[in-house]
Amino acid sequence: MTTRSYSDRAVRRTVLALAAAGLAVVTTGAALDALWLLGIGVWALIAAMVIELVHQP
Repeated sequence: MTTRSYSDRAVRRTVLALAAAGLAVVTTGAALDALWLLGIGVWALIAAMVIELVHQP
């Protein structure tokens, strides 16, 4: 098993935090029927996916 460098772990932690925050905002937006919250949450999830796809460990 390979060990990951500090920067790889930091990026992974950032992606997970951004995805968790986006999911929480999407859930809140759906519960409150607020489209602007849904939009912010979806963009946060998109950003997390893009960072995960672009980052090459």
